[in-house]
Amino acid sequence: MSHQTNLNQRYQNILKATIKHYIATAEPVGSKTLAEEYNLKVSSATIRNVMGRLEEAGFLYQPHASAGRIPSDSGYRLYVDRLISPDTISGKQLEWSLSRQLKKERWSFEALLQRATQILATLSGYIALITLPQNPSNILRHLQLVHLSSGQIMLIIVTDAYQTQSVLMELSPFTSEREGLDEEVIEGELQILSNFLNSKLKGRSLAEIAALDGTELGREFERYADFLQVLARELRRFSQPSAAPIMVRGVAEVLRQPEFSQLQQVQTLLHLLEEEQDQLWPLIFTVSHFEHCAQRVTIRIGSENPLEPMRTCTLIAANYYQDDIPVGSVGVIGPTRMLYENAIALVETTADYLSDALS
Repeated sequence: MSHQTNLNQRYQNILKATIKHYIATAEPVGSKTLAEEYNLKVSSATIRNVMGRLEEAGFLYQPHASAGRIPSDSGYRLYVDRLISPDTISGKQLEWSLSRQLKKERWSFEALLQRATQILATLSGYIALITLPQNPSNILRHLQLVHLSSGQIMLIIVTDAYQTQSVLMELSPFTSEREGLDEEVIEGELQILSNFLNSKLKGRSLAEIAALDGTELGREFERYADFLQVLARELRRFSQPSAAPIMVRGVAEVLRQPEFSQLQQVQTLLHLLEEEQDQLWPLIFTVSHFEHCAQRVTIRIGSENPLEPMRTCTLIAANYYQDDIPVGSVGVIGPTRMLYENAIALVETTADYLSDALS
């Protein structure tokens, strides 16, 4: 039972009931409670046995020897990935609130974002975060690889604001497999490669290109796989998106949760939200890897968060778009004991609303 997919229906039902009960009460859950309050159609002894197995598999743990069990980060991860679907009712409720309170034509976009952040915080009960949109001059218009007589290649990119940037690269990764290529062949191949890269990357934001994995490109153009790895690294230089300010609302709501009763922990989280937004920014505004955009929402649970102050929190985020290009992001931060169905729907709805407003 070490692997997620091996959980049969009974195990899934008991895990789901345990997590739902813990989210609602913040109290460790025992088998007796589950038998009484959830229609699981099995005895308390069976539930206790299954909970023991779920603990062995790392989905639950006991905070104290005599207490019931609570979900681990892995338990929440399985719950989010396999056992729930977003709550459409809370999504609709938010959509109604946004359209009623925000008449798009009456607001500047920044004022619209501030109100949307406040509404999201109020309805979710968590810390709401919305990034201001990125500068649109970060879209790739053209890319060219040029062979220089010094045995180097110049990579030139032109953005949609007609800004040009360039970087020098060594020729050696390009010719490593094939000794003694003459100038004309190299130039011809660089042109083919430039055409290939333009067909793949033109119209994408530099932030999106920064998230490129060179191996993805290399699979399609195997002869240049090593060179494309180096190229992907170089492209990142152009594309460190400048961290746009993040609007933050709803801190007071979250501080009422029992998880935030320790002052030290609250202070480090507040410091991150107020003073270190540049560290938080790449976690909220994530551009998915090449051609893998099926996942609308990014969810980082507890220890999946790279920043220490957020290791006891969950971050749920989704991008909003201008003409199919991701320009900003909407997120909520709360305890890992979060109403996931609700929070996911609220984040998605807000992101959709802002995309509509921008387009």
